[in-house]
Amino acid sequence: MTTKKKLLIALPVLLVIAALAALYVLATSETAEVDFAKVTGPRPEITAPRETLIPTLNVAKATGWKAGEKPTAAAGLSVAAFAEGLTHPRWIYALPNGDILVSESNSPTRDDENGGGGITGFVMEKAMARAGAGVASPNRIILLRDADGDGKAELKTVLIAGLNSPSGMAWTDGQLYIGNTDALVRVPFTPGQTKIDAKPVVVAKLPGGYNHWARNLLLAPDGKSIYVAVGSASNIAERGLDLEEKRAAILQVALPSGKDRVFAYGLRNPNGMAYEPTTGDLWTVVNERDMIGSDLVPDYLTEVQLGGFYGWPWYYWGGYVDKRVPEPEDDLQSYVIRPDYALGPHVAALGLTFTDGAILGPEYASGAFIAEHGSWNRRPRSGYKVVFVPFAQGKPMGKPVDVLTGFLSADGEARGRPVAVTVGTRGGLLVTDDVGGKIWRVTAAPPAK
Repeated sequence: MTTKKKLLIALPVLLVIAALAALYVLATSETAEVDFAKVTGPRPEITAPRETLIPTLNVAKATGWKAGEKPTAAAGLSVAAFAEGLTHPRWIYALPNGDILVSESNSPTRDDENGGGGITGFVMEKAMARAGAGVASPNRIILLRDADGDGKAELKTVLIAGLNSPSGMAWTDGQLYIGNTDALVRVPFTPGQTKIDAKPVVVAKLPGGYNHWARNLLLAPDGKSIYVAVGSASNIAERGLDLEEKRAAILQVALPSGKDRVFAYGLRNPNGMAYEPTTGDLWTVVNERDMIGSDLVPDYLTEVQLGGFYGWPWYYWGGYVDKRVPEPEDDLQSYVIRPDYALGPHVAALGLTFTDGAILGPEYASGAFIAEHGSWNRRPRSGYKVVFVPFAQGKPMGKPVDVLTGFLSADGEARGRPVAVTVGTRGGLLVTDDVGGKIWRVTAAPPAK
């Protein structure tokens, strides 16, 4: 074979290698330019966007915890494993009798028709696999019981299996409600049971597929409806607004009829929901958009107003225009509600619970605990911890305070990633860790001897 023919055969391979190298450089060269603390709090610094051809990639490789390792609790607090040996534990729910329910779950398999194809789909698949989210969804709910009160669950059993990427849970009137990725379902259940054999019944269908698969739940105070958090199907509606119907929103589903309405919208990816105890108002944490740089846009904590519009996809942080999105037919900018509190860009805030019932000391008497799953597209990395946001008179104030850190090792690998938080019946803060396969329990440290 002549040298010319060899070059002709090798040329396509060389072009592919060159293209991949160029993509790698683009994905790893962009970096934050603003001090992270300045992009947190009620009035964050919002800089000019830096649009990127592909997402900035800085994925922490998931390694899990070595024997004897655990997260680092803040001064005055202590942390220990409440449960171990779980498979991708995501959401957590405390029953009235003290039992703890945990959904073992992950994103459903996505084909080309459900957003799994193309360069973005390929990049996301590889990034999530590296981050520890490449495992098949176990599709079940685990029941944990600490009967002797020693802070460690001695019973771990499968309560119900055969679900469809389940996330949030809520119990009322003898029914356990479960947020599957494509439907709100219910099944008869009495606290104290350790196994459910009944087949779930669909209460309301939910939009499924594409991005943001988790469907978290919060029972209304009167027990007559359930709030369902539904994330967008895309980053900025690039697949079309028709696909976003009843997405990027919090839905309110009436019980038992299943009739639903959009309670609030323009929330790109809402996750944890909770009631602020002094006012009774509904709050949520939201993951904002990607691909305009490491400094934008801050994920946030906000009160959720009935009928409220929070900007997505056209606007962010109270009215900044995202020029990548075609202008809406109507002028909506003046209707955008500015979020109450910035948590910082790309922290991936998921879990939310208020301090009501927590016994962690006076420093944590009033405020919100938030689990930050951690960035995959920011340089340097952000999140990978649990933070506390102080509240006064029903509103957030000051800067976030680290409660649980150490999920990232010294060399930047993810030993764990916090997902959901709740306060147990004995006043400890429970934290799910999907990469570590554990539930951590944070308590007030015992007094020094």
